[in-house]
Amino acid sequence: MDVEGRASKGKPLTLNLEQGQEKGTQNDDYGLASAHSIDRDSWQQVGLMLVTSFNCGWILSFSNLCLWPLGWTWGIICLIVVGFYTAYANWLLAAFHFIDDRRFIRYRDLMGYVYGKSMYHLTWVFQFLTLLLGNMGFILLGGKALKAINSEFSDSSLRLQYYIVITGAAYFFYSFFFPTISAMRNWLGASALLTFTYIIFLLIVLVKDGKSNSNRDYDISGSEVSKIFNAFGAISAVIVTNTSGLLPEIQSTLRKPAVKNMRKALYLQYTVGVLFYYGVTVIGYWAYGTMVSAYLPENLSGPKWINVLINAIVFLQSIVSQHVCKIF
Repeated sequence: MDVEGRASKGKPLTLNLEQGQEKGTQNDDYGLASAHSIDRDSWQQVGLMLVTSFNCGWILSFSNLCLWPLGWTWGIICLIVVGFYTAYANWLLAAFHFIDDRRFIRYRDLMGYVYGKSMYHLTWVFQFLTLLLGNMGFILLGGKALKAINSEFSDSSLRLQYYIVITGAAYFFYSFFFPTISAMRNWLGASALLTFTYIIFLLIVLVKDGKSNSNRDYDISGSEVSKIFNAFGAISAVIVTNTSGLLPEIQSTLRKPAVKNMRKALYLQYTVGVLFYYGVTVIGYWAYGTMVSAYLPENLSGPKWINVLINAIVFLQSIVSQHVCKIF
């Protein structure tokens, strides 16, 4: 069934509950309902954006968050099962971009149309919290990366707060000059190159450290209660690492056919993208066991230039990844 082809007189409708009405528009008029460009981007661009944004600097904490509380057996099972589940869920969700001849460019509009106003407002709250926590996390990540770079060259007592301010300023200027996802087009290639560069160097050091570390311990410590709570936290972390919760907003920028193109972008994310951040997660845990840090560069044996390079790229790449939150 071609859900994208069903429209009144060839004019698909876009539903925007925030404006309190339905508007029948041509594709180039969708800007009335969104600050972002609609029907402009290719699936390759969106797929590359997903791969680079999901492989942001936060993957350096996945070994500690996802595998350390679960151990090898349950950890690998969880990564595989949740990975397939989230991939299938997003694959299905892509088809809901069009319902009853209407195109839904926001998750909250979709939920409001299907379940009513109450669910619209509830979804809005959850999306806002996702946006808020995501931006806070990226600013903290960028500040931590800058502080790590500085610590390689000096023993400065400059506190993390100063680096957070610098990071926030960098994010602001980038957002000012590149206000939409479509405007990031020329940056995605460089971002992808930086992403793959720092991950490859990271994996080389992790393998080297893992081979030289003969005292790795993979036993899960703590009381039974703490193990249970940590396990649920790890499962939640795995879910978050595999989905954005903002898929309709991302999909709204795609050219027609939007459903097919979104699914192509998802295929790229759940093959190439997953290969890299799952690889870092597994090899990081293998290299350091229960001693794995919440920020992998703190475990690396060096050399210094590797640590500086990884943290510098993490900072730069986090700027692009954080920008994805602006689609909200």
